[in-house]
Amino acid sequence: MQTGNLYNGREPEIIGQFSDGSSYSKAKLEASLRELVGDRKPSVKSLKGQVAVKKDDVDFIVKEFEIPATQAEKVLSENGGDLEKTLRALVAS
Repeated sequence: MQTGNLYNGREPEIIGQFSDGSSYSKAKLEASLRELVGDRKPSVKSLKGQVAVKKDDVDFIVKEFEIPATQAEKVLSENGGDLEKTLRALVAS
């Protein structure tokens, strides 16, 4: 066992090794994934004087109702950012 390749005091679990000597270790991949996923925050768009609306909600409305994003944001804001309420309002109109 080589002591130069320790990761957090332990020998890393190798999940892929290549003929040139490089390898993927499970611990390093998991640490990188945690770093990437842990930094994500929900994307919320907030306009001054209006309710915050989620970008995912706007994208969903644009895709399903084939309306411009500005109109989708406006309808979402008018309905307090509530997607269900907004969808009902769009279907009723």
